[in-house]
Amino acid sequence: MDLPDLSAMETFGNRIAARLRAGDVVALSGGLGAGKTTLARSIVSALGHEGEVPSPTFTIVETYDALDPPLVHADFYRLEHPDETEEIGLDDYREGAALIAEWPENAGGFAHEPGCLSITLEIAGSGRKAIVEPGADWLGRLP
Repeated sequence: MDLPDLSAMETFGNRIAARLRAGDVVALSGGLGAGKTTLARSIVSALGHEGEVPSPTFTIVETYDALDPPLVHADFYRLEHPDETEEIGLDDYREGAALIAEWPENAGGFAHEPGCLSITLEIAGSGRKAIVEPGADWLGRLP
């Protein structure tokens, strides 16, 4: 999917948010500057969050309990081993919530989960390209 500008990225985020359910994972992969946090911010805002959406690069996890569904935004860039997700209590955060996971490969990946929507973002000229791979639970509701 071509995302030629910020408006297209926001529209894509809105479409994901409209279909997001508790238990889902939106796994965002791509190099530095590919747009993972920009897309995550679009999803969080589309779910109704007003105000700043900080990047969780240093906090690792940001929670948005008042949204529907409740949302966890995690950035696993700084993890050195997937077992560290247990140390930060990721499973507890995920209970009853959807998860946006940046750098999911550093957390062991989520593609094996039926509710995982894997999105790889690549820089394409002045825009981005999204390669979308849906888990089984996303097949009838692709954004």
